[in-house]
Amino acid sequence: QVQLVESGGGLAQPGGSLRLSCVASGTIFSIYAMGWYRQAPGKQRELVAEITSGGNINYADFVKGRFTISRDNAKNTVYLQMNSLKPEDTAVYYCNADGVLTPTGKYDYWGKGTLVTVSS
Repeated sequence: QVQLVESGGGLAQPGGSLRLSCVASGTIFSIYAMGWYRQAPGKQRELVAEITSGGNINYADFVKGRFTISRDNAKNTVYLQMNSLKPEDTAVYYCNADGVLTPTGKYDYWGKGTLVTVSS
């Protein structure tokens, strides 16, 4: 059974930093892409950043220059370093794993989310 577990969320002040981590566990041979999405109250879930196993990265425009995504393929872990946080970054951040190769096939998985609150 594949599970994604996020950590690192919490409270930060505007201009501050947080680092999110997500670990995929279970019988996993490989993961094509791992990324972060976020959802604020009353808004749709949106892509924050995604990184493939080969290191290709896709950032949302609103985080370019502030957030950095990285991953450790061997540990099936993805990170999101968030700097220069803004109040509008407040949201539940969800970890996503796309193209997860398991003994039964390829699947997509979502974590339960971790709340990031940016407030003074």
